Amino acid sequence: MQPVLSVAWSAATPDGIRHSVVEQKEKPKAGKETQGIKGMSRHSAAHYFLEGLVDLGVEYIFANLGTDHVSLIEEIARWDREGRKHPEVILCPHEIVAVHMAGGYALATGKGQAVFVHVDAGTANACMAIQNLFRYRLPVMLFAGRAPYTLHGELTGSRDTYVHFVQDPFDIASIVRPYVKWEYSLPSGIVVKEALARAGAFMHSDPPGPVYMMLPRETLAEEWDAAQMPTYNPARYGGVAVGGIDQARVDAIATRLMAAENPIALTAYLGRNADAVSALERLALACGIRIAEFNSIDLNVSQDSPCFAGFDPLPLLEQADVGLLLDTDVPFVPQYAKRVEAIDWIQIDIDPLKSDFPMWGFPTDIRVQADCATVLEQVLKVVEARADDLYRKRVADRIAGWSGSRDAAARRRAAASANKGLPGALSAAYLFATLNAVLSQDDIVVNEAIRNAPLVQEHIRRTRPRSYVGLAGGGLGFSGGMALGLKLAQPERRIVQIIGDGGFHFSSPDSVFAVAQQYQIPILTVVLDNGGWQAVKSSVQRVYPKGIAAETNSFQSQLRSGRQGEQRNFSDIGRAFGAHAEFVGEPDELAAAVDRCLAAVDGGVAAVLHVQITPL
Repeated sequence: MQPVLSVAWSAATPDGIRHSVVEQKEKPKAGKETQGIKGMSRHSAAHYFLEGLVDLGVEYIFANLGTDHVSLIEEIARWDREGRKHPEVILCPHEIVAVHMAGGYALATGKGQAVFVHVDAGTANACMAIQNLFRYRLPVMLFAGRAPYTLHGELTGSRDTYVHFVQDPFDIASIVRPYVKWEYSLPSGIVVKEALARAGAFMHSDPPGPVYMMLPRETLAEEWDAAQMPTYNPARYGGVAVGGIDQARVDAIATRLMAAENPIALTAYLGRNADAVSALERLALACGIRIAEFNSIDLNVSQDSPCFAGFDPLPLLEQADVGLLLDTDVPFVPQYAKRVEAIDWIQIDIDPLKSDFPMWGFPTDIRVQADCATVLEQVLKVVEARADDLYRKRVADRIAGWSGSRDAAARRRAAASANKGLPGALSAAYLFATLNAVLSQDDIVVNEAIRNAPLVQEHIRRTRPRSYVGLAGGGLGFSGGMALGLKLAQPERRIVQIIGDGGFHFSSPDSVFAVAQQYQIPILTVVLDNGGWQAVKSSVQRVYPKGIAAETNSFQSQLRSGRQGEQRNFSDIGRAFGAHAEFVGEPDELAAAVDRCLAAVDGGVAAVLHVQITPL
């Protein structure tokens, strides 16, 4: 039953003013099923909220809960008692892990999940992770409770503790507004299912991304008749997806590619769709296109493909006449690319305008918002229809001419990986080559090695779609939660997280391994300990190569003092939560330690491998 309020005027008090008195005649309890008009069942808005998540196909709630979630907790308990299925709750001690877990699950499945955080405090903690998922273009529904708006017990859920006063900012949504596609504060339980349908449509529409909804405590406690809560079928209220393009533009792209002498393709996240990887590889073979991945987020082309040209686009720009920009945010750094204007650029992207980048700065001659897999198949069909024996021979000769550079790259990799390094300073290339020797192509590598990230890509060879994940956003600490979410979605696959020591600090590792233990989600974490932030040092060196910082080796990037007795035992953080822990400072001990870690993971236990690499 809805609360019934009455207002009466009291007698004048000593101050000479008559004061109104608000009396609550009835105040229904959240979560209690009651009978409404004509015997119809009534439930709290929290109950209908859970139903709305089920309607959307949400399977998990990644949660860091607080005083604002009482009605949801009550409803989940009631559903459990009644044997009613609801999204499984994964409790995360830190919000950064909750959001990145949802991101990893969405990356593996394409399905956006729910994340519950606590008012403004939880929203602030989640913000950096939301920024990452926004740049990844991954769907997630971030729900933050709101401090109660009633102060005197007028409604169920009114303020009843100190924090309700200090956790009520004027504009809580401003914390994440730059990084969400849609935001809403639920005004009444009567629209909860419709609001959820709207949120789901936004998060899954191309380009997908996070959405944010605020849930006042009193609103979740409201009670409504079941008949007042229609279902909003996602098939009728769902998202919008991009597809292919008109034949005229398909023909124009095919004509330019077939006329090119040195066509190239640059890509970063095309591989989100495995069909796009296949389409790109076949089009590259049909047209003689060299493919480079720069700051790649997904695996976009098999490294075994003769068209794969590595991770540095700049050498390709020196001779290119036609370039494809395929699902990439930053194809190269403009200040280092001097022939950009001499190249005809064709951009095919789910987000070609980069409307959330204030400045972008890359010219395009044909710009298409579309699904790369579909458009590349359309273009390939035209190329195959037009190609004659002479054209096919020209393309085959071009591809054969690349073998020398591929062989040279293989020799450089072999030489780098043969150098084991020194005690306390293992070679990163040797470490990654050792991992490469024992990982399968079904294993997923999550790369947060930052300055060593290119070495990870070079020495841990990936050939299958969805076997590699890189950093998309600007916030470090993503890989732990992301690895957990990937493993949750694909329990049959190994997940290997490779992270620098600086990033490890940001990742809330205690929360990562607490979740891994509680929910039995075994991942392998490899911590690269070079003693600090190499990215900070390198950035100073690029801008001030002969500056005082370089002269005195004072880069403010060391995270250790060098004092006798100082300890850096990253693996102990995992051990504190039941993970298998290894430390390696001697090159010859590495292979056996890796084998023990993988055995632990295969046995259902998370593992942490702390390796001392060449110091910065």
